[in-house]
Amino acid sequence: MVDGLHRVVVTGLGAVTPIGNTVQDYWSGLISGRNGVDAITLFDASAHACRFAAEVKDFDPAGLIEPKEAKRWDRFCKFGVVAAKQAIADAGLTISDANADRIGTMIGSGVGGLLTMETQAHVLEGKGPGRVSPFTVPMMIPNMATGLAAIALGTKGPSSAVATACAAGSNAIGDAFRLLQLGKADAMVCGGAESAITPLGVAGFASAKALSFRNDDPATASRPFDKERDGFVIGEGAGVLVLETLEHAQARGATILGEVVGYGMTCDAHHITSPTPGGVGGAEAMRLALADGGIDPSEIDYVNAHGTSTPANDKNETSAIKSALGDRALQIPVSSTKSMTGHLLGGSGGIEAVACVLALQHGVVPPTINHTNPDPDCDLDVVPNQARDQTLGTVLSNSFGFGGHNVCLAFKRAS
Repeated sequence: MVDGLHRVVVTGLGAVTPIGNTVQDYWSGLISGRNGVDAITLFDASAHACRFAAEVKDFDPAGLIEPKEAKRWDRFCKFGVVAAKQAIADAGLTISDANADRIGTMIGSGVGGLLTMETQAHVLEGKGPGRVSPFTVPMMIPNMATGLAAIALGTKGPSSAVATACAAGSNAIGDAFRLLQLGKADAMVCGGAESAITPLGVAGFASAKALSFRNDDPATASRPFDKERDGFVIGEGAGVLVLETLEHAQARGATILGEVVGYGMTCDAHHITSPTPGGVGGAEAMRLALADGGIDPSEIDYVNAHGTSTPANDKNETSAIKSALGDRALQIPVSSTKSMTGHLLGGSGGIEAVACVLALQHGVVPPTINHTNPDPDCDLDVVPNQARDQTLGTVLSNSFGFGGHNVCLAFKRAS
């Protein structure tokens, strides 16, 4: 313990992403600069202003989810449960009646079961209320990835689902970290899951002018920090971590993959979608994470940026990083893995936390692909186009969401 708080370590990782449906494939995709963006296949997007996305490909939950059950689950829940099962297997954590009430689950989601909501709305309109599925509500509510993961794993400890838009996955990890610090649980299964590549989801973000409209070249559409960026690319998937108190992990002989050391969160209280000019709220979240972990800015070796590829976010996040990290900001590698995966909304914090732990383990910084025209307003070292070997000790992960939610997580290499 430190000052009465438990140290919290990472012992398991799970990932279902547009560039790989296992942690190994995801990491291989990240360090090779694999592009996960292509034409939408989940629905007919021919009438849409944006006709591409970062879909999860070749996803088959067979063996991890019973086929009968899978029919009753929204797609985001399938992603979340599969990633959670991967993480538990990676951690080698056995859950039994003896320890279930000390193991909790928190999987955040920005919008929950949007596909179910749309599909059943069409049923209601076309066939009447009597034909609406009795599974409609449990399929669409955003807490159900957490609920179904808890059922599948048998976890009976602290359980909740954060819904802070694109910060949800990081908030879920941060909240789980805090519970473990306080000794309210021995282990937590936490992260984010999302599947909002639907007609309404794509049309809504397009109408808000948040998406890229690079239909002629979707592979280069997600281009964070590039001068020619024109919006984000919507993605889907899930990232889940198993966190444990250090004492619990050591007692069972677990392999420790990394350590969570800081959590900061703020609210811009400024606008429903736009960040505060100058990235003031994001900068404060970063400072809080540093203070929480007793970390000096000079110790930061890498920042996994929110980096959405929107004009406003990338410029303001650049200012936030400079404000929080001071003179060293221009020397610290700052990359956006969304250049490859697209933006998973509430799931993004989950897969990006996984990326941070893997970067610490392997000593490799993932690149920002599609960076061809540097923007003077985004003058950070964005690790353009190729991964970089570098010894990493402490890294930050930023997540910012509609509604002004800002989250920063700090991770350290396992010691």
